[in-house]
Amino acid sequence: MTEQDIQNLIRAALTPIATVFRVNTGTVKTIDGRFFKTGVPKGFSDLCGYRKSDGKMFFVEVKSETGKLRPDQEHFLRQMNKYPVITGVARSVDEAIEIIEGGGKYYE
Repeated sequence: MTEQDIQNLIRAALTPIATVFRVNTGTVKTIDGRFFKTGVPKGFSDLCGYRKSDGKMFFVEVKSETGKLRPDQEHFLRQMNKYPVITGVARSVDEAIEIIEGGGKYYE
């Protein structure tokens, strides 16, 4: 299963408990061939949003079973951990739910 497949499953599964946004980072090519950079910093997590129960914000990096965090992704999560937000790395729907419901910091 690809990371995109896992992201889509996680987004669907979190719908009852959270509002989730998929964030693309880096440079994007438009239909007419132009390029533009997204407005988020390098390493920004794949999914972000807030818990419906209390509005607490979260950042979840999605990885496949064998995927590894890049240094910029790890740096982003460490920076976010300085604030009262939920962070984590999910390799499955169950891990994502555990991160959101449990309060985060669930990563390698």
